[in-house]
Amino acid sequence: MPQLLSVDPSNYKDAPTECIRRILEKVTGRAIPKSEKLKLDQVESIRMGTTVSTNALLERQGERCALITTKGYRDVMKIGMQARPSIFDLSIKKLAFLYEEVVEVDERVTIETFAQDPNPQPIDVEADTALTRGVTGDIIRVIRKPDLEVVKKQLEELWDKGFRSLAIALVHSYTFTKHEELIASLAKDRGFSVSISHQLQPMIKIVSRANSATADAYLTPVTRRYLESFGEGFEGGIDAFGNKLLFMQSDGGLCTWNNFSGLRAILSGPAGGVIGFTRTCYDETEGVPLIGCDIGGTSTDVSRYNGKLEHVFETAVAQVIVQAPQLDINTVAAGGGSRLFYRNGMFIVGPESAGAHPGPACYKKGGPLAITDANLVLGRLLPEHFPAIFGPNEDEPLDVEASRKLFTEMAEKINSARGVTQDKLSIEQIAAGFLQVASEAVCRPIRTLTEARGHESSKHHLVMFGGAGGQLGTGIASSLGISRIIIPRFSSILSAYGMSLADVVSEIQEPTSLNLGHDVSSAIKDRFAQLENTGAGRLSAQGFSSKSIRFERYLNCRYQGSATQLMIAQPEDQDFTAAFIAEHQQQFGFTLQDRAIMCDDIRVRAIGVSGISDINSPYADFKKASLTPFAGSQYPAKKVFFEGPGYLDTAVVRLDSIVSGNQVLGPAILFDTTQTILVEPGYIATVLSEHVLIDLHTPPAPPAALDPEHVDPVKLAVMGHRFMSIAEQMGSILRQISISTNIKERLDFSCALFSPDGGLVANAPHIPCHLGAMSHAVRFQANLHGDTLEPGDCLLSNHPSAGGSHLPDCTVIVPAFHQGKIVFWTAARAHHADIGGMAAGSMPPFSKEIWQEGAQIKSFKIVKKGVFDEAGVKFHFYDEPGKYPGCAGTRTLADNISDLKAQIASCHRGAMLIESLVQQDSLEVVQFYMAAIQRTAELAVRDMLRTIYKKHEGKPLQAMDSMDCGAEIHLKIDINPETGGATFDFTSTSPQVYGNLNAPTAILYSGVIYVLRSLLSVDIPLNQGCLLPIEIILPKGTILSPSEDAATVGGNVDTSQRVTDTILRAFQACGASQGTCNNLTFGYGGQKVDGKQIEGFGYYETIAGGAGAGPSWQGQDCVHVHMTNTAIGDVEIIERQYPVIIHEFSQRVGSGGAGKFRGGDGCVRDIEFTRKVDVAILSQRRAIAPYGMCGGEPGAKGVNQWIRKTEDGVVRLINLGGNNECVMNAGDHIIINTPGGGGYGLPDDVSDVGEKYASPQGLLSRANGFLASFYNQQNTN
Repeated sequence: MPQLLSVDPSNYKDAPTECIRRILEKVTGRAIPKSEKLKLDQVESIRMGTTVSTNALLERQGERCALITTKGYRDVMKIGMQARPSIFDLSIKKLAFLYEEVVEVDERVTIETFAQDPNPQPIDVEADTALTRGVTGDIIRVIRKPDLEVVKKQLEELWDKGFRSLAIALVHSYTFTKHEELIASLAKDRGFSVSISHQLQPMIKIVSRANSATADAYLTPVTRRYLESFGEGFEGGIDAFGNKLLFMQSDGGLCTWNNFSGLRAILSGPAGGVIGFTRTCYDETEGVPLIGCDIGGTSTDVSRYNGKLEHVFETAVAQVIVQAPQLDINTVAAGGGSRLFYRNGMFIVGPESAGAHPGPACYKKGGPLAITDANLVLGRLLPEHFPAIFGPNEDEPLDVEASRKLFTEMAEKINSARGVTQDKLSIEQIAAGFLQVASEAVCRPIRTLTEARGHESSKHHLVMFGGAGGQLGTGIASSLGISRIIIPRFSSILSAYGMSLADVVSEIQEPTSLNLGHDVSSAIKDRFAQLENTGAGRLSAQGFSSKSIRFERYLNCRYQGSATQLMIAQPEDQDFTAAFIAEHQQQFGFTLQDRAIMCDDIRVRAIGVSGISDINSPYADFKKASLTPFAGSQYPAKKVFFEGPGYLDTAVVRLDSIVSGNQVLGPAILFDTTQTILVEPGYIATVLSEHVLIDLHTPPAPPAALDPEHVDPVKLAVMGHRFMSIAEQMGSILRQISISTNIKERLDFSCALFSPDGGLVANAPHIPCHLGAMSHAVRFQANLHGDTLEPGDCLLSNHPSAGGSHLPDCTVIVPAFHQGKIVFWTAARAHHADIGGMAAGSMPPFSKEIWQEGAQIKSFKIVKKGVFDEAGVKFHFYDEPGKYPGCAGTRTLADNISDLKAQIASCHRGAMLIESLVQQDSLEVVQFYMAAIQRTAELAVRDMLRTIYKKHEGKPLQAMDSMDCGAEIHLKIDINPETGGATFDFTSTSPQVYGNLNAPTAILYSGVIYVLRSLLSVDIPLNQGCLLPIEIILPKGTILSPSEDAATVGGNVDTSQRVTDTILRAFQACGASQGTCNNLTFGYGGQKVDGKQIEGFGYYETIAGGAGAGPSWQGQDCVHVHMTNTAIGDVEIIERQYPVIIHEFSQRVGSGGAGKFRGGDGCVRDIEFTRKVDVAILSQRRAIAPYGMCGGEPGAKGVNQWIRKTEDGVVRLINLGGNNECVMNAGDHIIINTPGGGGYGLPDDVSDVGEKYASPQGLLSRANGFLASFYNQQNTN
């Protein structure tokens, strides 16, 4: 089998064509010149995957294209979901958009009804000519039809500018397709290649569809050109292939080349690997679920299989939302080419990669150290059995000396940093350490992937494949507690082999809006039949007979009022309702008995069976095999280094010399022409006809005792991953068991580990306003209770004076005991949807006293010796808040109890995992490395502060900023250059206000730790160490240290932003960002009239603005900043759920402050209400503009306006100010203009300015399935 580098332009134009040429030479026995076109007469089928689309997307090298969208939404892709991609990146670099130009068409439709209406009334569609029904059955109001003559002129202008590829995405086109079809028809007539959003994936969410349509318009022409170029190597060109040429799609199905599109090609390569391991390794009779690890050159692709392929339908690749069916594959930045670094006393693997060119150091092209070099130096690879395709001329073997040379240089650096008092590390110890860190880097997301869906990692078997899979399997399995590793016969080329096993698939999906509780079975059956006829027709045209076509049926379901959808495969009894309930219970740990189950989409996969089907099960083969020890080998034993014993004589065995049933006891290296498999000591390999099984044979020896006096950099890195993994697993449990939307869907929570004194060790996810605050809550409880707590006790707190942020954020705190002593703490803070008070949602815009904001709990033992105190919860959440005038107890007590139990379970899970870690490594070691990780962060901050001291020549750093009410925040920072410590003095800050803008002291600490982490240029563990160099001086009674009875709900969302602006101003880091969250609420109902509660709804959102410019960057437009990163609802979902029409959500052009680097622009959000509602706005920077820095001009102030239609028909424009509440009638608008960011540098010095949109650099994940979605949601709060 030919083995070629994927890119080698000096030796061949295209690797797949060259492979086919060499295969044909072998088959025909005739030399075929590279210049000769290949004949297809002896080719039965060519099945391929390609990274052409993926690379074009990641590298931004696609086709010039334009986007056509609804008026008011030209910035739909720029704003997206308004969250910034990286929380701690002040420059907020986004990748360039795929389109070059946007054209707005003056058309508009909306949904006539709204799902949250508690008293829906029947509507006569025939009585109003503006009404019609959409594909989903929803009633559509056509507000404006497009003027087609105007559209023609717009298309002509695009044509004259050279555009030939268009994307069309209009609001609500997933259900009302007519306007897109009209515009598409005109565009096609003019000669454009057109990507139409509702045809590509007819699912709700305009942001996702617009991204997907633009991605298709951007990628499909590139894909087509590649196909034509590939065809040039064959007689007759691409058209000569007919149905012989099949391409793998992202969903795991093949399609003919002429049906292959860029949008569905993004996971073309890794999808083959998933099909490969699922078809070759899963046994339906055994039923053991599998975790697949495809370890390639730059990364590892992780997936899970339990009898059916798992798909996701919306992912983000290189900051582009792709709405299309894709296998649930998750990329981890660790592969054979992942680079190795020593930073801040820690071993770091990736995410940077050596790539295929120049590749690792051993490729002899001047590349850096990588994982492959570590394996080679340790003797785990066999260079003499690798093809000679390395070096400048692609004709040399792997070079172990090149690897050893760079490891020797690294060893000198590491040993010098460790000092003379510690034993020197050999290059073998260093290389083995990096492999251990790499294995742990892969294990951490696997734990999250499985645990977040209610599965235990240890109950899976591990399938290893890819170029580096055979070398890392035992290390990963050992860390995960997995007892069996399966390596398929073609493990190194399983992605390619998987394509030979795959079937041709046609996906058909349509949106709907069905209540499964109603009698809709016949309607669903008819829709399935229609879709199956469509799929069968497509496959029949490709030569498939009806006997070779099968169908898979799915419904995309959710509970009414929830956005969490589950794609449910049709069960044998065809009871989709029962299947949905069972799957919801499995994944989330609960069901909602009183909620209707809604179906949003009907989906059919039409499958033309065409792949290889006679594959032996590894489990069946193992059971019937005659197991015998393998004796002897034609190769001499090799010295291989293993952590612990060092060098061991290791058997080297060629796989084709072993018969099925032979067993090889480790240590051993098994190899053939395509793979190298390491069997570590303590494991036994069983060779079968088509697999190698590696099972744990003897328990591993306990690790050598670690020196508690000196830090081992390998253990430091591994422990960092372990601590973060525990926090992430806590988060998985909380999300899985919780019931409220805030926690389950918005992930408005944080889980964390703390040292015995309450110092932060690891925190996940990172919600900025929780970062420094939670340790205050833990310390308060630790000091309050002392040694009186016992195992089984859990504490609850939310009060600002006890380390809380604002009252809805409730914190459960659990002491972790070992031998009767508290050795760690775990805590989970979560935002509860309601905890009582004067307003539904417990975030009143005009609260003056804290009791108006709901339940106040300084310390409550919610669980005592394992017994949950439900009566106490009712007292604190319902009885006590309701005693105050004008206030009520919680309106969601059942949800509160369920979510608190989820938080308790999360904390107990963390405590259990800590105990497991202590049992494995000893308490002394675990706590030593806990302190060491905090020390790593501390040293990084101290070094940074020393650098800042030199930059400012030792001068004190001072700043002042004001709230719109006139309250001032004053700060003076003094840095000690000797220690690297600093004093943050907030003396002269204004007294607390009679309002709700008071910020608890814990919020101040969150702002400090956020800024310090953001100023660091390197990635460090985020923990209490960041604050250890800082002393904060803060007089009592200020707006940042209010009294216990002060209202604080606005301090958490707005004053927190002013805190960060003030600190950044003192450091002269950047211009001010928008400085507010722009909190908007609207709704009605909730109050009681004549003793009867009025049913209604409530809605809350925060709105993005402009980011401040900095010394080397332009401020980003339309993005959330600093202490929040909340995603905003898609217009199509909001209009379906609530009585609103969002006429505009766009960039507020020109609102960013001028400067050498201009501040980012804010947003314009124009919302019309279609019924009477209560509206409240809580915002800042309406009176005081966001400052500019170093001569830069301030950003524009925000403006809140009410377009009010009076009863006599007069329309008035009313300025609402920064904070207000009012009743708006049907036809009224609220228009929110959010602030811009401050500029940086003098406006007349505009040379060498930075770009807002970056060129792709480093590793960008191609496969972002469920796991990436989980992490992204963690960062959007």
